[in-house]
Amino acid sequence: MGKYLLVNADDFGMCKSANEAVFDLFKNGRLKSATIMMPCPAAIEAVEFSKAHPEYAIGVHLTLTSEWNTYRWKPLTDGKTLLDEEGFMWHSSKDVAKNGDIKEIEAEMRAQIDYAHSLGMKPSHLDNHMGSLYGHQTGRFSLLKMTLRVCGEYKYAYRLFDKHDKRICPRGIPYFAYKLGAGMSAKWGKKYNVIMPDYLLFPDWGVMPKGSYEEYRKEILRIWCDIPEGVTETFVHPAKESDELKSITGNWWQRVWEYQLMNDPETEKILNEHGVELVSYRELIKMKTK
Repeated sequence: MGKYLLVNADDFGMCKSANEAVFDLFKNGRLKSATIMMPCPAAIEAVEFSKAHPEYAIGVHLTLTSEWNTYRWKPLTDGKTLLDEEGFMWHSSKDVAKNGDIKEIEAEMRAQIDYAHSLGMKPSHLDNHMGSLYGHQTGRFSLLKMTLRVCGEYKYAYRLFDKHDKRICPRGIPYFAYKLGAGMSAKWGKKYNVIMPDYLLFPDWGVMPKGSYEEYRKEILRIWCDIPEGVTETFVHPAKESDELKSITGNWWQRVWEYQLMNDPETEKILNEHGVELVSYRELIKMKTK
């Protein structure tokens, strides 16, 4: 099997700046997959784009966290254990795993998927904002099992991984734990008939060059070119530079660079030169259902 890279644009619908970047990338042929944060302020605009362009692989970014200090959102349900002391979703995935009642988490997941359906959207796949449903941070793997069961019931592919490779083991995670996670994903993915990529490459901004976009591009493409055979998913958070984005996060430049990276014609050219082909979630599903 060849080397395939699936780059998903996360946080579609979070804000206007993110939406404008994703719109451009799809229209320019630079992006193949994205997922919408249904509880966020700009979600409806993103859904309308998805409905107008059914040819694009656009899914739902299941959201249980609200990480920014001044730009927050609330659940679609009234689950009390999903709220922090300010009445918004928890800031971190660890907080979700520590405090969230699993029945209320499942109800919120279903509400977000059903809300997308009610607006006329036909999602291509599901994934998860900030890894709050993986259960890895606290060892609460019942969240992982429940999530795959729900994905199976809705018949959607999901971002996880059922294989492991030392080249893409996340920094700070012992390889045995990473390998165990792949085994559990494979077991429950098979049980609930959920399609997922072979591998998942977690972006690591902690080791990315911060001096210039050119240095960043060189390093990220080095990593993207050195992937195993099969389908590897990774994700970006593209956004256009704006006062809105700068008011949300001090690391706004990271998202602008990710937009530049995906819009850069050199990106796909370099990947192809190294035998890496970009694919969408729709193509992944076709590969896995042959």
